[in-house]
Parts: sequence; structure tokens; C-alpha cells
Amino acid sequence: MARTGLLAWSCCLILASANVVHVLSSTVIPGVGVNWGTIASNPLPRNTVTNMLKDNGLNKVKLFDSDSPTVKSLAGTGIEVMVGIPNNQLYILAGDIEDAEDWVKENITAYLHDGGVDIRYVAVGNEPFLSSYNNTFDNITFPALQNVQKALDKAGVGDKIKATVALNADVYESQSDKPSDGDFRKDIKDLMIQIVKFLHQNKAPFVVNIYPFLSLYQNAGFPFDFAFFDGGRTISDKNVSYSNVFDANYDTLVWTLKKNGVDDLKIIVGEVGWPTDGNINANNKLAKKFYDGLLKKLVAKKGTPLRPGQLDVYLFSLVDENQKSIAPGHFERHWGLFYYDGQPKFPIDLSGKGNDKMLVAAKGVQYMSPQWCVLNEENKNLTMIADDLSYACSMADCTRLDYGSSCNKMDLDGNVSYAFNMYFQMNGQEEDACDFNGLGMIVKTNASRGSCLFPLQIVGAGERLKLAYGVSIIAGLMLAFFT
Repeated sequence: MARTGLLAWSCCLILASANVVHVLSSTVIPGVGVNWGTIASNPLPRNTVTNMLKDNGLNKVKLFDSDSPTVKSLAGTGIEVMVGIPNNQLYILAGDIEDAEDWVKENITAYLHDGGVDIRYVAVGNEPFLSSYNNTFDNITFPALQNVQKALDKAGVGDKIKATVALNADVYESQSDKPSDGDFRKDIKDLMIQIVKFLHQNKAPFVVNIYPFLSLYQNAGFPFDFAFFDGGRTISDKNVSYSNVFDANYDTLVWTLKKNGVDDLKIIVGEVGWPTDGNINANNKLAKKFYDGLLKKLVAKKGTPLRPGQLDVYLFSLVDENQKSIAPGHFERHWGLFYYDGQPKFPIDLSGKGNDKMLVAAKGVQYMSPQWCVLNEENKNLTMIADDLSYACSMADCTRLDYGSSCNKMDLDGNVSYAFNMYFQMNGQEEDACDFNGLGMIVKTNASRGSCLFPLQIVGAGERLKLAYGVSIIAGLMLAFFT
């Protein structure tokens, strides 16, 4: 999805204790990687995430920028990396080839040494042609792509590292919903033809983000089963039968490429996944159902009807990001296989063999003090509650209070307490952050209600040395008890 940071600082939900023992997952299906995004208030330390990737056998990762500490943390791991270039950098790279050469020198070749980073791709822009961008990046994406590839070639690494563009599936369409009627969107067709021919010429892949969840979310009449992989409704197209929207969408692209003279262009699915909160159809149960079907399909190497064989995909995503824009929907902050603190959400087998186990959790995570901010029921002022609730949610993450979400069934007092605690945690548990005109109070007893867990913030990398390790143990034990 498009990556847009917010000013709000927030924290997400915690499910399990840091002391839970997990079993190492099986070998990951060849061709399967994961997206690592960092739009979060207190992101996990980079080395913690890198170790989590290794512990779970994930050897391919897609980044959304070229943040130096993040890229450096992948050095010597053997993990294949796709580095990203944010849309706001395209203008500079599209102008002067020397700027592109400087970028490649600083962000690519600097890491290509013995024991360095195994960079394979550079994604020039992220979904730059979304309709919501109002053509902002239409005239600069292709020139930036050309300059970056030329810079890679000049640096002598163009044979190994290819420049591409991470595109949303909305760059192509089918008026009949049948794959064979697919073609590039009319308003960008000429531009897309230039891009795909350039990719083909340079032996670079077409990277596309496909989201069956969004098909279901955006269309009330969309057949529910068609979003998954276990049968149900089918559509027929030129003697080919489709039982799921992923295959139909993918083959719409295949038809589109064929019609525009690049039918053998390699395709990589840059993002595919299912959110776990923030919408009535976003939960752990359905996410597991989706991933189980997808992984079973991938391990069978059946591909799609028009592209049989192994598919290259990056699961979206690794960890929840609680500062992502919620413009597309509240589910945007809940795409992770792991919660914000690196705890796995549900059993899964990345080998696709159905031997489901909890993924290996992040190690060494420290939590802030076991204290929560809740509504002081002895000092209620109903005239002020609405304003304070609105303020807390405007500055923190209340997406789990949305209809159909994990914290949707609480009463008003529960909703207010949840919002207060989210604000309190994201402000580092400062006492003043639980004032709310006298309506809030700090408690030492876990404030979670039923299935709605009130999280503790994790300790940021800069604060880790300030706290005794015992704090995280105490927090973990308490959370384990209440979970």
C-alpha cells in the first residue's frame, strides 16, 4: 500500500509474553520474501528485526527506503534485499544523472563488499500512479527509473541489481472483470508501455502489489470466497477457470503485458497479505485462512493458469506499523504477521506444508513499566469525556475500536480507557499524559477487557540502556498471566 506517515504517535496491541517459547519455523518456500516497513512510533531495533528474519528462515526482504542503519543491519546475513526509493525523492533523481549516480554510490555500492548487503533490486517509487496522487509523479517516475538503472550500469552492478517500480495493481484494469480484457489504465497507458519496454530491455521485473482483501473491502457485492484459495465461486475466461481473485488479477496483468509486446516480462508480487484488525473482515482467523491458502498454492508451484510454475512474492508485511495513514482504512496499521512488539499473531507454516506453528518471536524486547492509564470513574465529567476521547484518538491509534475490530464491543468507559491508555503509552508513560482534565488515572493492574488487550509500549532503542532488564521480565510475566 501507499506509505504515508502521520504525526500521531501511538502503539498497538500486545498478545503474548516475551517469555513464550516458540519453535523455529520450517524452511520458507523458495521465492517467498517479506516486506519490512518502519512507520511506527517505537519501531523494534533493527538488529532485533534482522535476527527475527533469520530465526524464521526468511531470506528475502523488501524495504521502502534506503535508510542506512536498516540496510547495514542486513549486512552479512545472506538475505536478498530490495531497496526502495520513496516518491518524494523521484524529482531529484529524474533531473540530473549525476544525482542518480551519487544516490547509487551512497545507497547501493557502499554496501557491496565482502560481508556486505546482498542487494538485488531497487524499487524506484512506491505505487506512484495511484489515482489519489492526482498525477503528481507521472512525469518523473520513468526518468528517475532510467537514471537509476543507468547509474547502476555505470557503477558496474547493473547486471546483478535491477531498477524497477513498485506498482499498485490499479495500473491495469479489465472492464469486463475477465483477465483477457485486461490492459493498462487509459490515463497512463502510454507511460506504462514505455516503462515495461524499458524493464524488458534491461531484464528487470514488473513489480505489482495485489490485495484480495481490498477487492472484498471496496466492493460490498464481492463474493467472499473468491478472496481466498479454497474454492467457491469461479469465473471462466477463454476456457480458463479462475477460483480466486489473486489468480484472476495476476493473469489480467499477464494479458496486459502480452497485448503490449512484453509477454515474457518477469513478474514479482511486491505485496500480498491480509490485515488482522481495523475492519470486520480483518482478523487473525481470516488472515490465517488467506495465508494458508496462498502458501499451499506457492509450495505446489502451480502458478496461475497463464503463468504456471514458481511465483515470486513478498508477503505484506512483517510487523504492524501504527503510524501508517488510515486514509485507505483503519486496517492499514495491522498488516503484520507480527504485532508491534515482534510477537507472532497466529500459527503459520512458511514452508506451505500445513505444519502450523507460531513464528519465532523477536528476542530481547523490553517493555515500559507495567502501568496503564484508564478513565477515573469516580471523577466523571460527561461534558468533557467526548472532547478528551476525540483528542486522545487524534494523537494515538484507536483503530481497534472500529466496528468489527478486536476492541469494538466495549462500553463507553472501556472505549475511553483504551484511548487514554494508547495516548499515555505513546507519550512514554509520562504522568501528565494521563491527566485529561482529571478524568484519567494511572493503575498498576492490567486494564485489558476481555479480548481487548491494553498494550504496554516497548522501550525504544535509545532508552534500552536506561532501564533494568528486569522491567521487561515483570511486564512479560504480567501480560502472560492476563493473556
